[in-house]
Amino acid sequence: MTTNVREATVRDLSRILEIERLAFPQPWSLDSFKRELMLPFSRIVVAAAADAAQTSQAGTRSQLAGFLCRWLVADECHILNVAVHPELRRGGIAMALMAEAISEAKTKNIRLVTLEVRRSNVAARSLYRKLNFEERRLRTNYYGPGEDAIVMELHLDSTRRVHQ
Repeated sequence: MTTNVREATVRDLSRILEIERLAFPQPWSLDSFKRELMLPFSRIVVAAAADAAQTSQAGTRSQLAGFLCRWLVADECHILNVAVHPELRRGGIAMALMAEAISEAKTKNIRLVTLEVRRSNVAARSLYRKLNFEERRLRTNYYGPGEDAIVMELHLDSTRRVHQ
């Protein structure tokens, strides 16, 4: 099974919101995603697990497995949000989304990719370490009382090749 990554559209927002609500205790709103689609420095990409039985554009769109939202500001790429449907995790979808963002950053001569991740999210931290991100600092109570974030960074000028 392969993963197809493409630009998100307004038609994808209901599935993105569904995944967001399943993935996070304090999900973004529909308006937040609509705003991200309009910002010139923001980009949302979606991933669908390719299946031979899904050949129509509509069929693929309704089966979105995950999404990623990023900002490109100056020489930095900031990953704001990555989520995969809980039933489709551990299949390489988050890796494909992250690889797309990193590849785009390299193409645009971005030097630094940053993100915050819940300290308790061991699976995500492991994925980011596989992509050569380094844990840099702690943001206490970033996600609310008792919910710390770890700031992770990937310096692209000294990065080994990303493996999918």
